[in-house]
Amino acid sequence: MESQALVPIALFVCLTFGITYAIKLLVGARVRVRMLQATDSKELIEAIVHSEERVRRGASLRWGIVTATEALAFGAIQIAGWSTITPGVVAVLLGAFGVGSLLYFFLSRRLGLG
Repeated sequence: MESQALVPIALFVCLTFGITYAIKLLVGARVRVRMLQATDSKELIEAIVHSEERVRRGASLRWGIVTATEALAFGAIQIAGWSTITPGVVAVLLGAFGVGSLLYFFLSRRLGLG
């Protein structure tokens, strides 16, 4: 495939995901506004806000741990001197992703996030 064709394809993919994410944000905000308008219960509103905050913190924790383990895997690959993509390199990266996910699972259970 020529590089001239890659730029429009990449642009289309990025725009599609950007538009999809913007629509998701707008729909989520609209649902929250409708929920807040439908109830007068302050406790329910606080519970919803607290729940959303917990979900956001959990997602940040997960991706922080997974990104850190992936960085360690890339560092190990660099130290080992591997310069081509081989099944061993892919295994190290997938293993790091798995270890990061397991670390998140156990840490979230301990912190009561999940």
